[in-house]
Amino acid sequence: MNILLAEDQAMIRTALASLLRLEAGYQVTEAADGKAALALLKQQAFDLLLSDIEMPGLTGIELARHVQQHKLATKVIIITTFGRAGYVKRAMDTGVGGFLLKDAPVEQLVQAIHQVMAGKKVVDSELLLNSLGEQDPLSEKERQALRLAAEGKSSSEIASALYVAEGTARNYLSEAISKLNASNRIDAARIARQKGWL
Repeated sequence: MNILLAEDQAMIRTALASLLRLEAGYQVTEAADGKAALALLKQQAFDLLLSDIEMPGLTGIELARHVQQHKLATKVIIITTFGRAGYVKRAMDTGVGGFLLKDAPVEQLVQAIHQVMAGKKVVDSELLLNSLGEQDPLSEKERQALRLAAEGKSSSEIASALYVAEGTARNYLSEAISKLNASNRIDAARIARQKGWL
């Protein structure tokens, strides 16, 4: 099986790739961030994308959305340190087959890979229970604007990155601030990140 492993923390990526090669004999291609993973997905076919959520460039959920939108045969499993409820719902909405915490034993990961490849959904039970909580109020554009604001981008830089007018970018931010009952864009980004909506 041909796996694309997208993980920005080098030590975790290298260790995980080595374990998957040793334990199960998988062929593993490593990507150091979301943009590198996207470039590889465009170049060649993979049976499975095993991705972290929070990475520079593109998140694991954005990579899963690319797989879904382009109808790739690639299955997707998200592995994360963060058990935030909003992540599970958003991941499942983009067709992710599995969602596991990084501290799970490698045997559990290999078992999850087999199940996902067989067409089943695998979600860590603790994460699943947490995901039944609050609904994510943000639109995709509001989420993108907030993420850029959290990186310190100005309204004009956010507008440019999202290909919208500056006033529209400000509207996305003010809507997000209002929906999250936040005091400003940074506070809104903090709240959204804590809940797994960013």
